[in-house]
Amino acid sequence: MLELYHHGSSVCAAKVRFGLAEKNMQADKYHYIDILAGEQFTDEYLAINPKAVVPSLVHDGNVINESTVILEYLDLAFPEKRLTPDNPLEYVKTRYWTKILDELLHPACGTLTFASAHRHIVKKNLSEEELKEFLASTPDHSVTADWAGFKKQVVKYGFEAPGATDKVKLYDKYLKKMNEDLKGSKWLASAEFGLADVSLTPYVNRVAMMGMSGWWEEGRLPYLADWWERIQQVSTFQSAILDWCPEGLTNDLMTFGSQSWPEVQEIIGLS
Repeated sequence: MLELYHHGSSVCAAKVRFGLAEKNMQADKYHYIDILAGEQFTDEYLAINPKAVVPSLVHDGNVINESTVILEYLDLAFPEKRLTPDNPLEYVKTRYWTKILDELLHPACGTLTFASAHRHIVKKNLSEEELKEFLASTPDHSVTADWAGFKKQVVKYGFEAPGATDKVKLYDKYLKKMNEDLKGSKWLASAEFGLADVSLTPYVNRVAMMGMSGWWEEGRLPYLADWWERIQQVSTFQSAILDWCPEGLTNDLMTFGSQSWPEVQEIIGLS
C-alpha cells in the first residue's frame, strides 16, 4: 500500500506526484498537509517526517522521505516503467541535475517563493500570534541547515533579507544552465523524457505560477521556453501538478508573484 503526504504548491510533492503518474501509478491514499497553515508541525506528522516538510511516502508501513530519494525508490521498487536512464552517461547527467536540485536549486526556490508570495499568503491567512507560532515551529534543519532563522528573515524582509538576492541569482544561473543543456536535446538528460525532466518541471512551473514567465520569454532562454511548452503537453502534467493546487492558493501565487516580478527582474538584470 502506498500513501503520499503532500501539499498542492510544494515543488517536491509535485515532483513525486508527476513521477508516480509518469510511471502509470497512483498512491492508494493521499494525505493533504497544509504547509501554509502549519499542519506539518503536528506530532503525528513529525513522527513521519522530522524535518516537517513534504512529501513523505509510506509503502507498506515503511517511511521514505526526501523527494529525490522517493523517486529513486519508486524506480527500484516498481521497475516496470523506469524514469532513470539505463545509459551510464545519461544516468550521470540525470544525477547531476537531481544533486543540483537538492543542494542548491531547492533552497533557492524556497527563498524565491517565500520572498515573492508565501510571506504575503501567511501574513494574510494567519493571525499575528499564529504567524509567530508558525515561524517558531520550523525545525532548525529543514530545507537547509539554517532554514528556520533564514525563513523568519525572508518572511519579515522579503528580498531585502540577507542573502535573498543571491538565491534569486542562483535560480537564474540554473535556468540558464537548463537552457544550455537543452540546446541540442529535446529533453534534459537524454533523447527520452525522464527523471531529470520530472524533477525540474515543478521548479519551472513555480516561476510560471507566480507570473514570472518573462524569465525565459522574448528570446531570453529560448530552449528552456520550448522545453516548457513541451512539458505542458505531457499528458500527466495537468492532473499531477496543477490540479492539486487549490484555486485560492493558485490565485494568491499569481497575484503576489506578479507584484514581486519587477523586483525579481531587477535582481536578475532584466529591468
